[in-house]
Amino acid sequence: VSLLNLQEESSCLKKYCSHTETSVEPEQHHRFPRRQCQTDFLCVQHPELGAAETSSPDASGHQFCHYAPKCFLTIHGGLGASQSTPSRYGEDVWHEGTTKTTIRAENEVEAHKEANNYKFGFRKWKGHVTEKPYEDQSDIIKELHSDLSFVKLQEGSVATFGNVVYVIIFGWWISLIYFLICPVMFLTIIGAPYGKLCFKMAWYFIWPFGKSIEKACDVVKRPVAKPPKFEDIPEDSENSREKDSAPLLMSSPIPVMIPIPEPPARKTSKHWCRISTYVWLLLGFPVLAVVHSLACVLSWLPVFTIPVAKMNARTLSIVLLMEPEDIQIHRLEKTFGCESRVILCCYHAFNAYYYKYTVQGIHIFALNLLPLVFITLIIGYADREHNFCSAETKFATAITSIIPLSYYIGMGIASISAQSNFAVGAVVNATFGSISEMTFYITALLHGHHAGTKCYEEIVKAALTGTLLGCILFVPGICMIIGGIKHREQRFNSRSAGVSSALLFISVGGVFAPTIFSKAFGSLVCESCTNIPGNGSVPFVCKDCHYDTSQAIPQLILSHIEPLVYTISVLLPAAYLIGLIFTLKTHSHIYDIHISDGQGGHVTTAGHHVVHWSRWRALGVLIAATILMACCADLSTRNIEPILTHSYISQYFIGVTVLAMVPELPEIVNGIQFALQNNISLSLEVGSCIAVQVCMIQIPLLILFNAFYDVGFVLVFSDIHLWASIFSVILVNYIFMDGKCDYFQGTALVVVYLILLALYFFAPSPRSC
Repeated sequence: VSLLNLQEESSCLKKYCSHTETSVEPEQHHRFPRRQCQTDFLCVQHPELGAAETSSPDASGHQFCHYAPKCFLTIHGGLGASQSTPSRYGEDVWHEGTTKTTIRAENEVEAHKEANNYKFGFRKWKGHVTEKPYEDQSDIIKELHSDLSFVKLQEGSVATFGNVVYVIIFGWWISLIYFLICPVMFLTIIGAPYGKLCFKMAWYFIWPFGKSIEKACDVVKRPVAKPPKFEDIPEDSENSREKDSAPLLMSSPIPVMIPIPEPPARKTSKHWCRISTYVWLLLGFPVLAVVHSLACVLSWLPVFTIPVAKMNARTLSIVLLMEPEDIQIHRLEKTFGCESRVILCCYHAFNAYYYKYTVQGIHIFALNLLPLVFITLIIGYADREHNFCSAETKFATAITSIIPLSYYIGMGIASISAQSNFAVGAVVNATFGSISEMTFYITALLHGHHAGTKCYEEIVKAALTGTLLGCILFVPGICMIIGGIKHREQRFNSRSAGVSSALLFISVGGVFAPTIFSKAFGSLVCESCTNIPGNGSVPFVCKDCHYDTSQAIPQLILSHIEPLVYTISVLLPAAYLIGLIFTLKTHSHIYDIHISDGQGGHVTTAGHHVVHWSRWRALGVLIAATILMACCADLSTRNIEPILTHSYISQYFIGVTVLAMVPELPEIVNGIQFALQNNISLSLEVGSCIAVQVCMIQIPLLILFNAFYDVGFVLVFSDIHLWASIFSVILVNYIFMDGKCDYFQGTALVVVYLILLALYFFAPSPRSC
């Protein structure tokens, strides 16, 4: 009997769940730990597919395998076999030193992207790589992407602060231009209809809120109350079969013929055959095109005033090209309750939620900063003599341009990884994961080598240390503060955090081993020594003392330091590879991740999705962004020299702050977003992953580059870098011990980071600078 039941269950699963993986609810797994693969399954079809089949009476309610529009996926460590741990949905429960986390995914690609976030060595990405269905979006997002062509129920007054600011910044001068064009069109006589249009539009743009622009033939009497909605369901083949098989005694609906008046015949427009149209296109439209285009740009760049940009764009592209007699402006009544489509209707000029706005999956801030990249390249390479822009301005624009390029690289990596297998995703992450930092480091070292100065080498070392300190202290600290304020106390997987901490210890020990070696065997050299000959009462005073390996036995020291550096450059990537194998293969249960739709759903891969960037498009964006990143890095190193030589701020501070943290801003934003969603584990992994990559990938790559093209890069850091890094790693390891955090611990990390920044700020400049 057991064998027959098992065969029936197997056939049920093969028939209806052949393309669907299954997982067991944590509570059910707790009650029936040994029967999850035998009797705890119930395969249910949709009503359109037929009746449901059950494997056994006691299995009802245990497992549902069905085709659904969303993807539910259980992932354990990214590569390990599916396992279940006793937990409840949304809670972290300890099981053999691990935690189980349940997160939501809309479809298969998003589930793959979420799984990649928990894979060691993969870039963490918060944004979507697929287009979310319109019906699943919130009302706020729907409002952001509206084209201002719908009249809705008006809630509250339109006399808001943002609308008043619109009148002060935009409304008065747009209206003034219309008033100035109005008499010009009347003087042409044949353009009088457009003069009337300009007069109406002038009054409209002074205060466009709560008004609608409509076409005359579309204006109908609107009902005050909102009518009920009726849906016309088409009759398909299955419904027809149900109708044929309906009982004979059941009454059927009687068809009733309702006469529908035919719409009036649409008369052919002669708008483009009139002379007045071309007079308008010659005298009025070009001026207004410039005005509205300028208003679009000025209102689009601040992001929060994008409704003003949409209003001006719709006016320019639709309203001003219509027949002037067809344009009517109406003031909307507050009691209006029916949604209807018009040409233009705007209620608010300012919307604070536009920081969530995206265009083809690209965040609005990254999209707005993209023109700055091209402006930087044009000015930087065309004005080499600094006739129009100073070197400081070019440096600032070049550094700022790195921010959107880092975003595009991150999105390209996430898009390719989410649509590919593990091998391809690992290669893409390893190739492009550190490309933004490496381009700057290499260009700076090349520029310093050609200029014959060691100052750029010190700047690169300061930037490496600054990235390490920022990702160890600032990124986790700010995420703990913001997440702790919202969620009071947050828990994270201390086992996975312990792996990252161990790798950080290995990284810091390996990177700073040559520095410790030079302290032990180098000779102490002092400069600016003062002493009065023949006067023994005056002390011997020396300043600027440092260890110099070249002043000791050069052949002995250099022959020991160089092999040590090359040995470390081999051991660090090997340790990184071992960490990958440990977290992704042999001990994948450390990351126990359950991805579902948040509604108790389970495994299916039938979700429909539209990917923002295909694999080839994402690869093209990656290559283009990398090339632009190299150009911006070259311009920043070309124009940083005046800042280094004439600035009163220590060069250490410039390298640790600006050059180190600006490329990491997209990562910081991702970490903050994870913390706000109570996913502090990923927030901590964001910083740890970058810090480990700096020590185990970027520094060995610089050593490899120096081996093939000698730019004089020696892996010996200053004392301030050594002790700051060691202290930071010890502090973070102490914070990560208990597996929970709050805003106080985050404040401690940020305060320590600020103390170290103050230390760098007041530190003297490097000797080579």
